[in-house]
Amino acid sequence: MNTSVTVTDIRRARERFDPDIVRETPVERSRSLSEMSGADVRLKMEHLQRTGSFKTRGASNRIAEIAAEDAADRVVAASAGNHAQGVALAATNAGIPATVVMPTDAPQAKVDATRGYGAEVVLHGQEFQTAVARARELADEDGTVFVHAYDDRAIVAGQGTLGLELAEQVPDLDTVIVPIGGGGLIAGISTALASVAPSVRVVGVQAEEAATVPESLQKGEPVDREHTRTIADGIATGGVADLTYDLIERHVDEVITVSDDEIAHAILTLLRRAKQLVEGAGAASVAGLLSGRLDVNDETVVPLLCGGNIDMSMLDTVLEHAMTDRDQLLRLRVRIEDEPGELSTLSSTLADHGANVRHVRHDRAVEDLRVGEAYLVFEVSAAGREHTTRLIDAIADRGYEVARVN
Repeated sequence: MNTSVTVTDIRRARERFDPDIVRETPVERSRSLSEMSGADVRLKMEHLQRTGSFKTRGASNRIAEIAAEDAADRVVAASAGNHAQGVALAATNAGIPATVVMPTDAPQAKVDATRGYGAEVVLHGQEFQTAVARARELADEDGTVFVHAYDDRAIVAGQGTLGLELAEQVPDLDTVIVPIGGGGLIAGISTALASVAPSVRVVGVQAEEAATVPESLQKGEPVDREHTRTIADGIATGGVADLTYDLIERHVDEVITVSDDEIAHAILTLLRRAKQLVEGAGAASVAGLLSGRLDVNDETVVPLLCGGNIDMSMLDTVLEHAMTDRDQLLRLRVRIEDEPGELSTLSSTLADHGANVRHVRHDRAVEDLRVGEAYLVFEVSAAGREHTTRLIDAIADRGYEVARVN
């Protein structure tokens, strides 16, 4: 019995797709990213999939198999969010009830979307693997089938349809860059391309704090991590399966890692320069492209934007980080005599120099302050580095001791 995945499986998956559920997503050239990287960069816009993620492909293929075999009264899955939505949509479309176990810290937007697609959501544990264990317990009930996020031939075959699309849409493709979580996406894509476009280089990208694949390849077998912490929650699976590991080892040319700072920078670069809003997992490929760890000069390169379901609180965190880095958000700590009028004086000084005060607080219980002194800490919106320097100089010119504290 064949326990791996072939291009024939991938082609059959494509034939099963309902076009109202799984779309062929566009590829668009990015002039900005091309200039930054020295490559001809085409973005595969898989975040424009109906659920905002490639996961709809694998889930649709697996649910179609289950429905054709009349094999389940209910399906159960575990997911940090994107697989959850794919299963919920596909199962609802097939008329099969679905229950999805999600970590308790799963982004609320993904929880709400999963419920909106018709699934029952159970919140359990703080790690993906803990949610998987609970889902398997629920799947022990008669008439229930567990739909794994990546350790499933039908799931991998469904994700592999992206490889067929890329070969057709970008016939001059040299390198494709694929984010890796549990490995289902890159396993499927690399299997498809190995058959239809074997000259294409397949590069995987993992977040540093969830990078199980480099460790696994070095050891020669799948390695798990008990704890993963990254802003790219969609690829924080904590491990790969034997199935996906074997296909990665066979077909993937290179795997690199990127930091959360690089992923955050990629999110903002895509937002500012390509006008595309993606989540951390979706931006990991662009982080890899811009990391300097890949030689892509003069190549035609496709980074996969594989997910667009970014949580608004995470977006706020990323934006705040970027604004701080660009000197557009600063915190100034000013030592004052703790008496009436000081706040008004400093606020007026900032206003006179075009700064908007977002927050301000008094700090009095600080060890290095004398009795009768306080710190005023201002959070200020500024225009950039030169503006920041003018603001600090203006406060210092009034005789205050001032320091930037972020």
